[in-house]
Amino acid sequence: MPKAINDPLLLIGKIFCIFIQGAMALGAVALVIAIPAILLAQGAIEAEIAKELPTLDMEFPAWLIAGIMAIGLAIVAMLFVFFGKLRRIIGTVGEGDPFQPENATRLSQMGWLMLGTQLAIIPAGFIALQLTRYADAIEKTGVENFHFSMGNGDFDMTALLLVVILFILARVFRHGAAMREDLEGTV
Repeated sequence: MPKAINDPLLLIGKIFCIFIQGAMALGAVALVIAIPAILLAQGAIEAEIAKELPTLDMEFPAWLIAGIMAIGLAIVAMLFVFFGKLRRIIGTVGEGDPFQPENATRLSQMGWLMLGTQLAIIPAGFIALQLTRYADAIEKTGVENFHFSMGNGDFDMTALLLVVILFILARVFRHGAAMREDLEGTV
């Protein structure tokens, strides 16, 4: 029977996962409230913008902003699940029994979740490109201290590397669990 491990690093990892899950839950609640709010308030927002920027002749892009928020909600949900799976893996390590078939499955699922977050960023980038037209129109009105940035647009190789590492670790854990099962069968 595996012996429980008392490791401060595991405790820190578990606390970190719980903290991140809490932040993701809070973010999800905020997005669930903000998406319909921005759509329902579109007319009021346009009226306020018309008062402040009478020369702006573009409609407020509420649907585009709601779209990015919806993609953000999907990403936040995937990250919430990702850190829940990581927390369960940390728990099995703390129990002294990490080479379980469930951990191999969890690592595989974590790989798919990270891949999903990266794929979700693609449509968000297209929406952000559409928002630049609105931002450009605001800039042309002469508004001071207005800045819109989409980031550098570089492909995130680190995230892709994480996906590959998670899939490889899933295979390692699957193989380790099979070896342990074979060893237990011979004893």
